[in-house]
Amino acid sequence: MAGIPPVREYRFTKHARLEMRRRGIEEGVVAEVLATPEQAEEVRPGRVVYQSRFERGEKGRVYLLRVVVDIDREPAEIVTAYWTSKVEKYWRGGE
Repeated sequence: MAGIPPVREYRFTKHARLEMRRRGIEEGVVAEVLATPEQAEEVRPGRVVYQSRFERGEKGRVYLLRVVVDIDREPAEIVTAYWTSKVEKYWRGGE
């Protein structure tokens, strides 16, 4: 996450709210990821994906919550958020 700060002020785009509702993602969980992300990666200038791992479901399977943010505006805009079970695909580094 070198050099990419957490996001404290932001707004949700209409698309983000729609997709979060459809995917059952609560704003509070997104806020948690943005405030204390386990990882953040710039995917292009001005756009960062923040992500953290969570145990979900009956068997405690690990998922990533990935939050796509345009940080090049004031306030930052949440583009979308989604859960993925493909932790190995998106996780950077050893842990």
